[in-house]
Amino acid sequence: MANKFAELVAERLPGKVEVKVFPSSQLFGDNKVLEAMLLGDVQMAAPSLSKFQKYTKQLQLFDLPFLFKDMAAVERFQQSEAGQKILSSVESKGLVGLGYLHNGLKQLSASEPLRVPGDASGKKFRIMTSDVLQAQFEAVEAVPLKKPFSEVFTLLQTKAIDGQENTWSNIYSKKFFEVQPYITESNHGVLDYMVVSSAEFWNSLDDDIRVEVKKALDEAIAFGNQVAAEKAQSDKQAIIDSKRSEVLEISDAERAQWVSAMKPVWNQFADEIGADLIDAAAQSNN
Repeated sequence: MANKFAELVAERLPGKVEVKVFPSSQLFGDNKVLEAMLLGDVQMAAPSLSKFQKYTKQLQLFDLPFLFKDMAAVERFQQSEAGQKILSSVESKGLVGLGYLHNGLKQLSASEPLRVPGDASGKKFRIMTSDVLQAQFEAVEAVPLKKPFSEVFTLLQTKAIDGQENTWSNIYSKKFFEVQPYITESNHGVLDYMVVSSAEFWNSLDDDIRVEVKKALDEAIAFGNQVAAEKAQSDKQAIIDSKRSEVLEISDAERAQWVSAMKPVWNQFADEIGADLIDAAAQSNN
């Protein structure tokens, strides 16, 4: 997405705007990038939605377990009036939400097979810094540990943790499947990002330039989301083909156990997120 954005801007605004892309936390880790943005050290970023917890409580919605049945439902909600409104929930903190970038639905990986919630009991799982994700794992009596993404492979390899949750593309590209013998196709949550800028920088652009930059960004996001959907499928298949990790499909009855164990988390955070927002998101499944 970022490369496509840079390409479109170079094509349409030559000599006026230059986009430089720094992948893989080269400038700042995703825990620090928002602070850096407010200081003017970086102009745009796409942290995962979980990273906005201290800037807005509303984005915690996307961490709720089993809220969306598929990525089409996620997309429908994000494009709805309620979903678009959440983008502006960070404005009071000096940030501007510019769009949602997909990675995909999350799966559970572990050192032992996870078929029912009881299988997770007592096991240590790495999570992003998110109170909702902490509550999600505590709901199945697991031990959630907030650790940086860059450390996950080593933590798994050294057996300092038992498992983690992630999308097919992250499990594949970061080689987690090489150090996790089992992956449960749970589709229990969504991992998306918000493309964000600082209000100070964004509003400093000339109106005509800002319009063109936003248009290029929207196109790049649509392109990136298409790539993400394709990679979710191809990377899942590559993991299966590698035979390094066994992909477990769970039955409807087993899945229902996970849903019933984790769904109380919705109520736990209803006051912070807004019950009406949770209802609107759930409606997008229909």
